[in-house]
Amino acid sequence: MGRARREMSDGTILLLGATSDIGGEVATRLCAGRDVVAALRNVAVQGAVEKRLIDAGARSVRVVEFEATDLASHRALVESVEYLTTAIVAFGILGDQARAEQNEGEAVRIAEVDYLAQVSMLTVLADAMERGEIFAFSSIAGWRARRANYVYGSTKAGLDAFCQGLADRLHGSALHLITARPGFVIGSMTAGMKPAVMSVTPDQVADSVVEAAGRATARGRSVTVWIPRPLAVLAMVMRLVPRPIWRHMPR
Repeated sequence: MGRARREMSDGTILLLGATSDIGGEVATRLCAGRDVVAALRNVAVQGAVEKRLIDAGARSVRVVEFEATDLASHRALVESVEYLTTAIVAFGILGDQARAEQNEGEAVRIAEVDYLAQVSMLTVLADAMERGEIFAFSSIAGWRARRANYVYGSTKAGLDAFCQGLADRLHGSALHLITARPGFVIGSMTAGMKPAVMSVTPDQVADSVVEAAGRATARGRSVTVWIPRPLAVLAMVMRLVPRPIWRHMPR
């Protein structure tokens, strides 16, 4: 698939989770001629983040320190961004499933970053933004939780349900929610893991969601996109697999 771009004439981009493989790819496709606020936890890598966005054509880049689990900071961060028209909510963790099964602290850590913090930030963005688009990232892992990664999968299931409701809330407004449902993403988060069927790369996800954002703008409504598209068929089949077989499915 070719490198998709959608030109936008104005407005600031807020990239939440600026070291995210997918978030970075989406931002580089949208940032030409625009100001970007890149929020990240590890400010030691801000130079690389700034260079990548400037090289992609960003007019300016402001890097801010951001801890997703500091929920009280979410609204202040969003309100500090002038002319915010694009928000990319790309922070998240995979976590350690084996540890989470025995350590409630790890289970809660995964849930806090991948669900609670997402709900908080998406709520703030939907309240504060008047127009534009918000990108949120669900996953096939949330379609039907597997024994092999049910903690992470459960957060994506909850996030997906939240996004569908939020999209309905935004219906008829000038603000659209782009909800991505990718398959297994081959990237830094999954390094060393065996790719699953219909795996995708961060650039493929970015191409698909930017294209979807274009459709959302043209149609005046939020959209949800499976990546790759045939994954939607696999998802329907997944619902039909008997539970005794499903519990032995790999990640």
